[in-house]
Amino acid sequence: MTAHQTAPETIETAALPLPTIDMDGDALFRLGLAYSAGLDGCPVDRVSAHMIFNLASMKGSVEAREYRRDLSQEMEHDEIAEAQRAARRWIDAGSSTLAA
Repeated sequence: MTAHQTAPETIETAALPLPTIDMDGDALFRLGLAYSAGLDGCPVDRVSAHMIFNLASMKGSVEAREYRRDLSQEMEHDEIAEAQRAARRWIDAGSSTLAA
């Protein structure tokens, strides 16, 4: 019998925290930190962290700008481009209200 055959039929997996429309810059910043450091059930994911820091920055988080800049120095150019595309897709989907 394989491990797959002995595994329970229903395995609940916790959903990863994702940015939502109602999150302000500070909440997005904290979520970006979680993805950048692997906290609160988030995997370490620099692309997602950069994307979320970008969204937080657009909603007024100065800290997010600084963290995004620091994180960018550790990333490859294609990773940064992917994060920027993901942020644009999130905005285009109508999930963002920019700071005034």
